[in-house]
Amino acid sequence: MAHANGVNGTNGHASTRRPLPCGIYAPTMTFFDPVTEELDIPTIKRHAIRLAEAGLVGLVTMGSNGEAVHCSIAEKVAVTKATREALDSAGFDKVPIMVGATEGSVKGTINLIKESEKAGGEYVLLLPPSYFRGLMDEEAVYNYFIEVADGSPLPIILYNYPGAVAGIDMDSDLLIRLAKHPNIVGTKFTCGNTGKLTRVALATNAKTPFSEGTGYMAFGGVCDFTAQTLVSGGSGIIAGGANVMPKVCVKVWNLYAEGKKEEAFAMQKVLSKGDWVLTKAAIAGTKSAIQSYYGYGGIPRRPLKRLDEVRSSAIKEGIEEVMALEKSL
Repeated sequence: MAHANGVNGTNGHASTRRPLPCGIYAPTMTFFDPVTEELDIPTIKRHAIRLAEAGLVGLVTMGSNGEAVHCSIAEKVAVTKATREALDSAGFDKVPIMVGATEGSVKGTINLIKESEKAGGEYVLLLPPSYFRGLMDEEAVYNYFIEVADGSPLPIILYNYPGAVAGIDMDSDLLIRLAKHPNIVGTKFTCGNTGKLTRVALATNAKTPFSEGTGYMAFGGVCDFTAQTLVSGGSGIIAGGANVMPKVCVKVWNLYAEGKKEEAFAMQKVLSKGDWVLTKAAIAGTKSAIQSYYGYGGIPRRPLKRLDEVRSSAIKEGIEEVMALEKSL
């Protein structure tokens, strides 16, 4: 089972792309002007650089935390382009960018992938189609991903997040079948099912800090099971909490990879406690936390609610312990 992690796919391209390393990735927030709700490109760039400086090994633009569903194709392209420019300008030219590129149709998804490639994206993160939920049986989902993979110029990371797709939860059998396609190079398990991650990582001989394997990437999708992902044979974490406490996420990962498992598990407890506050507070709460601790962050696009001062203060207080640890690193 060979995969195109670091090689420009199977669709006629010969150049080399940045490989996906093991470690912590953030699905970056998309920042908006608080009055007009237009893209705030300077803040998007500032955020990308801060995350790379904190030790993140890759960034994901236009994921769920990036409010992709609130952005036009032109805006999605602009965010990815700005992120690549920011990383390159700050000397992080080796940091790869993954792009959320899900559209409702095979044709629409392939077109968005092509636009994402032009903007500097090197991999794409794709949810299963879900608008016509009653018609999306396993065969339909399988065919969608295979047909997109056949036509995509970029390698694909499958995104298993039932909460975002009307409850579609791809099981390990389906994910392992899909992994046989050479242009499908990983899965993000936002379902939180470590048993499923374990089975897929085993079947694909996934890349880990201890073994290159086939290059297939098995990503935990929430940082509150960072150490658990490593125990399960995982390759990395793509987690919204890494927007707020990236250094803690990186430290937990590195401690375990260095064999300091007890220290990793102890720090994981602090990370999990803090991340739960952000998980409950969702996008608006994560932006509020960034505003409280870093001086920028702002608001989500409507119809997501803006938080009042009482709620923002509660979030700040709820993550004080993990943020004290973040500042100490």
